[in-house]
Amino acid sequence: MAKPLSLGEFYPDSGLAPALGRRILLNRQAKGTHMEIAKVGIVGAGQMGNGIAHVFALAGYDVLLNDISQERLTQGIESIGGNLDRQVARHKITTAQKDSAMARIATTMVLKDLGKTDLVIEAATERETVKSAIFEDLVPHLMPHTILTSNTSSISITRLASRTDRPEKFMGFHFMNPVPIMQLVELIRGIATDEPTYKACLTVVERLGKTAASAEDFPGFIVNRILMPMINEAVYTLYEGIGSVKSIDESLKLGANHPMGPLELADFIGLDTCLAIMNVLHDGLADTKYRPCPLLTKYVEAGWLGRKSDRGFYDYRGEIPVPTR
Repeated sequence: MAKPLSLGEFYPDSGLAPALGRRILLNRQAKGTHMEIAKVGIVGAGQMGNGIAHVFALAGYDVLLNDISQERLTQGIESIGGNLDRQVARHKITTAQKDSAMARIATTMVLKDLGKTDLVIEAATERETVKSAIFEDLVPHLMPHTILTSNTSSISITRLASRTDRPEKFMGFHFMNPVPIMQLVELIRGIATDEPTYKACLTVVERLGKTAASAEDFPGFIVNRILMPMINEAVYTLYEGIGSVKSIDESLKLGANHPMGPLELADFIGLDTCLAIMNVLHDGLADTKYRPCPLLTKYVEAGWLGRKSDRGFYDYRGEIPVPTR
């Protein structure tokens, strides 16, 4: 009986054998086992990252929180503790639940430590080069069954997945801010995402007590495809002198029953993040209606990024926020 050809013999000198072999191994393991997620790795300890760590730990998952800065890790843990204390004060959780959640969170500055987790959620800055570099550095250290996800607000999931060895086990896992309060999670499949990966992530969302919205992999997905052009239009309304910061925000709060005005919301999200998403929409959809307002660009260039920098469309350096225009 003839000996079967190996991948190396079938694709001589192509360099494809190792990658194809690993892909086949991943597929066989995925088909043969039920994905049980117990330990979660989170990249980025900022506002989104520590919020994600908060809800996962509270839901009973073991969490490993990673950042390149020890200071940000310390601040992230302090934020989680403070937010849990507020939930205790409002009788949303007990002190025992808070203590148990905090005990489930560990931190590390070493990215490869996340390789031993079942699910990785990247929550770094909204720049594709940064996100791609993180995944490329992480891939060699992952277990075969580990699912990779990104909390990106707008960047192509298919494109991010293509930089890894497991596009079938890659998804968009987009939480809303603030994570402990907002109930929606967008689940975005890339072109190669398989059904077991989607179902595993859907099960996680349900365990977190949140609601999943399934979105296609188009720029901005669902929420930001609708929300960001509204914010951008509000900035144009300010830019063109149609209304002041105060009048624009009051108009939407009192006239459309929005809980926050669009400019106040932009400051809360971060003007740099708003600009990054608008650029993704403009570049990805090639439609001038998504062109970022020059005033938004000017604010970001000035370092006026909103609440996180104490100045944006409002000045937050005093006791009461004051409009800057």
